[in-house]
Parts: sequence; C-alpha cells; structure tokens
Amino acid sequence: MEYTVGDIVAERDVHLTRESLVRYAGASGDFNPIHYRDDVAASVGLPGVLAHGMLTMGIASSVVVAALDADARILDYGVRFTKPVVVDAENGADVRVVATVGAVDDTAARIDLKVTFGEATVLVKAQLRVAV
Repeated sequence: MEYTVGDIVAERDVHLTRESLVRYAGASGDFNPIHYRDDVAASVGLPGVLAHGMLTMGIASSVVVAALDADARILDYGVRFTKPVVVDAENGADVRVVATVGAVDDTAARIDLKVTFGEATVLVKAQLRVAV
C-alpha cells in the first residue's frame, strides 16, 4: 500500500448497542456495571451507560486494519481517552472513525485517527504506525 500524507486510509461509522456492550464485557471479562446498568452509572455521576474505553479503542484500530493489505504490520498503537461514549438504551450510539496518513518516513507510516461520538472527540493522540 502506498502512503501519502493527507490521504484518508479508511472511514467508517460504527453503531453500538447495549447488546454490543454486553458482548464485549463477556469477551473482555470487564463486567463493571457502568457499562450496562443505568442506575449504577447514574449513582456514580455518569451521564448514562458508557461503552468500554478499550472497545472504543479496538473499534478505531479495526477500521484501519480492515483497510490495510493482509501482510501489513502494525508497529504500535496508542490513544488518550478524553470523552465517554454514552450508549442509549433505545438508540445506541454511533462512533465515527476517520483514519488519515499523518506522516511517512523510510520505515513507517503514521496513521492519525479522528474518533468522534456526536460532536465530541473521544480519543486524542490516536495513532497507529504501520511498517512501509
């Protein structure tokens, strides 16, 4: 794959439901009730049931991985969590991921991820490095 600074590598909207959260909890072992119970989320001052941070991080990277060549090697991946993704019981939540080439050198391309929920950026400094 050719990497040119500014090119969009991938973009996708991912819809999350409460069922998505329960399935992720089962796969990850993270059964913190703030991820599936409104009453618990409210009791600790949260605006509602939250998607797991690692689920959001995984969704973001999966958008890029799906667009890469099968033999691509990811060298590293990091994010900083800034805002929660609140998953409504009836309507769920839509997370938008846009992956853009931020830099290229002799060994790697840096893919910058813009990850948003509504108008809020939920991950910052979200970057993957892919071997070139």
